[in-house]
Amino acid sequence: MLKKISYLLATLFLLLLVVNCAKRGSPEGGPKDMDPPVFVSADPPNYSINFDAKEIRISFDELIKLKELQKNLIISPPLDPPALITPLGGASKSIGISIEDTLLPNTTYVFNFGNSVVDNNESNPFSFFKYVMSTGDYIDSLTVKGQIRDALQQEPDDFVTVMLYEADSTYTDSIIYKTVPRYVTNTLDSSTTFELTNVRAGRYRLAALKDDASNYTFQPDKDKIAFYDQVIEVPKDTSYTLTLFMQNPPLKAGRPVQTRIQRVAFPFTGNRDSISINLMNDKPADFESLITYKQDQDSLRYWYRPEIAQDSIIFEVGAGASKLDTFYLRKRPLRPDSLAFNALSRGTLKLGDPFAIESTIPVVGIDSNKISITKADSLNVDFKTELFPKKSSFQIDFKTEEATNYQITLLPEALTDFFGTTNDTLYYEVQTKEIADYGELKLTLQEADNYPYIVQVVTEKGDVVEEQYAEEGKTVFNFGLVEPGSYYARLILDANANGTYDTGNYLKQMQPEAIIYYPKLLDLRSGWSQDETFILSQAVTDLPVTEETTPEDQSGPYQPEN
Repeated sequence: MLKKISYLLATLFLLLLVVNCAKRGSPEGGPKDMDPPVFVSADPPNYSINFDAKEIRISFDELIKLKELQKNLIISPPLDPPALITPLGGASKSIGISIEDTLLPNTTYVFNFGNSVVDNNESNPFSFFKYVMSTGDYIDSLTVKGQIRDALQQEPDDFVTVMLYEADSTYTDSIIYKTVPRYVTNTLDSSTTFELTNVRAGRYRLAALKDDASNYTFQPDKDKIAFYDQVIEVPKDTSYTLTLFMQNPPLKAGRPVQTRIQRVAFPFTGNRDSISINLMNDKPADFESLITYKQDQDSLRYWYRPEIAQDSIIFEVGAGASKLDTFYLRKRPLRPDSLAFNALSRGTLKLGDPFAIESTIPVVGIDSNKISITKADSLNVDFKTELFPKKSSFQIDFKTEEATNYQITLLPEALTDFFGTTNDTLYYEVQTKEIADYGELKLTLQEADNYPYIVQVVTEKGDVVEEQYAEEGKTVFNFGLVEPGSYYARLILDANANGTYDTGNYLKQMQPEAIIYYPKLLDLRSGWSQDETFILSQAVTDLPVTEETTPEDQSGPYQPEN
């Protein structure tokens, strides 16, 4: 018995010793593997000529995986059907390529794996590994290189596809909509530059797409596009700049939907400014209609009065003198709209801004005698009103003073909507901030010679917060009363002098209007005036901001102008 107890105690002691050792930790492993895989061999060999194989095997010195292959792999010229690549899930010491397409004669093919080839343990990438072969007697070795910019953004999108089309007798501008290019490459996820390699000498057209569908064809409603507007010659020691833009879609109206008893919604794409909607039914003599829209919505609202007797409505939609479509809509017994209001300025009203209100039904009449504005000391404030029926909004404009409370009262029947309904009593309270709560930016242009400009202050996301128009000779711009925060300044070269930014159009071979960013993020602080000199020749948007490229600034406390 004692022998058995001694055996149990010894066993327990050993178990405790093992647990204790486990708690103290295990020996450290060796140094972390930082080396990428090493290419060993390929069959057929890399850079083969007179290639006629259907299978390729590429070997490495260790187990590898293919990471995000669909994003990274570029095959130029593209293959249809695409090649089958392994391994897709697990690890292997080799890559297999099975060619399903018929290869073109006398053509150099490039399989660029980008950053997809990584080792199995630490995912160290073998960056931009290429397998190159030619179906002819030699490997094409010329290059086309350049950089990608974005028309609106400071930094372009990642994974931009760059394409070369042969500029021969079969080329037309519409080829980009339906035919894959002769050569392709991709900027991947960390570069704004591109390089098309192993290109044959010749004449080409150069374009780029933010091609989320990865089909190498231009889909105008989804893809950003960039194009070089001249034929390029290869070889030529030139770096090309391509500017991506989203072009405006052609004007098109969708099938209308009745949303209330006398309101119909029309989905649309394109520029709504020229659209017309006509109700083609027999109409009473006092018939009226109104089209409204909201800035952030892609539909128009068609209002009409009085109600018409027919069970179906016929609409003709046009653009200028052109007829776009005809729609037949069967009426439904829906309830009428109800009038309600929403103040766009809640609580705080920015100094100098009007007080704006939007309505569920467009307001078409205002009786100013039934509107009053008073300050905290009960003094009446003079005001003006302005209607914006197409936006279903109106505004009350008055001279605002800093750090002041205002009471705005609209008595019954001050407002009349499209259907003749009037408001009940509306009451709003707003207050203004002190001038010292805002920041100020004073911007001076130098070397400006391409007037007119649109000068804007924008958020880091690109939202416009302030804007001024610059005609010939104007070089100083004062942006007062800016909310504290981080902003960029930018100039739009308003080439057609229409006062707004115009994007490009591929088929019309129109580039977007150029935008130049001030190469520094501006930190505007409350009660502070910041002076900046914008030297346009130094505003190179693709260079990082350094001490040498950033113009000198002069700042000081904000002193408002009288």
